[in-house]
Amino acid sequence: MSAPAGLGHNGGPTMEAGVVWRTHAWRAAQKALMPNAIPKLVLQMRIKRAGELGMDYKTYARVRQISGQDVTGLLFSSNALRLLRDARLPGREEELLEAVKGASRLALVHRPLLPEAVAEVNPVLDATGPAPVFTEGWSAIRERVQSVMRARGLPGASVVVIGDAPLEHEWSAAGRAAAYLTAAEYFGTAAR
Repeated sequence: MSAPAGLGHNGGPTMEAGVVWRTHAWRAAQKALMPNAIPKLVLQMRIKRAGELGMDYKTYARVRQISGQDVTGLLFSSNALRLLRDARLPGREEELLEAVKGASRLALVHRPLLPEAVAEVNPVLDATGPAPVFTEGWSAIRERVQSVMRARGLPGASVVVIGDAPLEHEWSAAGRAAAYLTAAEYFGTAAR
């Protein structure tokens, strides 16, 4: 007979004879305590939140699972927003950003556009900053991405980066962001 479990013991099976069966029984009992699905009310709230962010539920659930928290900011590249020569947002992108609720709308702007000019003609954006240049080092990229998040007091883990160019994917890691989505994933193929 074994001694009773002491302080700090996790209540798992002992290592005596029959350990395989006890381990199986212990894991089965733990699994039975955990629901296989999230409660209906939580699911309804998350579906509503996904809609407020302009995302489909599947994408929102994936982001939330990765980050472990809600999304409080969306960081767009000017490429994702289709800001190439004109600083004004195209109609569809502007409408979709206006519909976002409960999250900051941020943008990193590529040259030749200036972040100030983009912010001035697009009041729907909460903060803008200069986009990293591909020749910059990792610390400079990190600083540019995180500075626009800091301007709104957002932790990186609650911000989703949305880009439309290969190197923009790195912004997610540099900013310690929740996730990276392509412009097509966020705006849908109809935006292109």
